[in-house]
Amino acid sequence: MAHSSSILLIGMPGGYEIWIILAVALLIFGKRLPEIARGMGKSMTEFKKGLREVEDVKQDVDHQINEVKSHAVNEVKEAAGLKDSDIK
Repeated sequence: MAHSSSILLIGMPGGYEIWIILAVALLIFGKRLPEIARGMGKSMTEFKKGLREVEDVKQDVDHQINEVKSHAVNEVKEAAGLKDSDIK
């Protein structure tokens, strides 16, 4: 079983390799890292804001559908001459 799990880790960077990657990234993006992090933070904030807006729209649509459904049921009852006490 240990053999199959070691096969899954082939190609994954180890401890020293991660440090080398981080050092190279720091050399390349050193001065721009705060800007990049700030941009990523703003992007995440906007994404979450968008998700909240979509959820609000969904709730509004659900509410409107329920209102239309209720109105339609009442119209059908009225057209059929039924009262709420007549329906079980």
